[in-house]
Amino acid sequence: MAHGAVDQQQVLASDWSGGKSPFAVGWPKLMMWLFLVSDTLTFAGLLAGYGVIRISLGRWPVRAEIFNLYLVGAMTFILICSSATMAVAVSAAKRGDHRRVIPYLLLTVLGGLLFLCGQAYEWTHFIREGARLFGNPWGIPQFSATFFITTGFHGGHVSVGVLYLLVTTLRWSRRSIQPESVEIAGLYWHFVDLVWVFIFTLLYLI
Repeated sequence: MAHGAVDQQQVLASDWSGGKSPFAVGWPKLMMWLFLVSDTLTFAGLLAGYGVIRISLGRWPVRAEIFNLYLVGAMTFILICSSATMAVAVSAAKRGDHRRVIPYLLLTVLGGLLFLCGQAYEWTHFIREGARLFGNPWGIPQFSATFFITTGFHGGHVSVGVLYLLVTTLRWSRRSIQPESVEIAGLYWHFVDLVWVFIFTLLYLI
């Protein structure tokens, strides 16, 4: 019995006993990483499908003649800047600098809202030009379909991210969350920004 009790204590004290994370990662952060991995596969599937469609058709509208690339470039710049402000907020939270966290979270939210406004303007212009989910004036229905689905899916992520950051800001102001919660929100926001870089490159530039 004594030998068995010693073995049980050794198991409970090990990193794989379930009592603590073997990778020193908290449960909420681990769940966010798992979600981001699954979401990465979804976006990869969308972009891979877009590439297959383009290659199989052999011809594609000239994006510079349809989209305002200056607007989209500005949207991209704003989103990248919002990643920088998010990084500052996470750093301040880890240092315990409570007063700097909220302003930089709100700046990140502002960046997300400006991006969404730019996307709404772009969609409005695109629709007024005659683009629909299953047809457009440029003769390639897949062109507008892939645009609406891919950018719309990403825009939904940005919208969720803005709400997520607002809730995080409110909870931080009430001192009801730990710095790790801000870091987890930052992981989501950086992911959304990184995905847009790929979308911008493939849908608008190449």
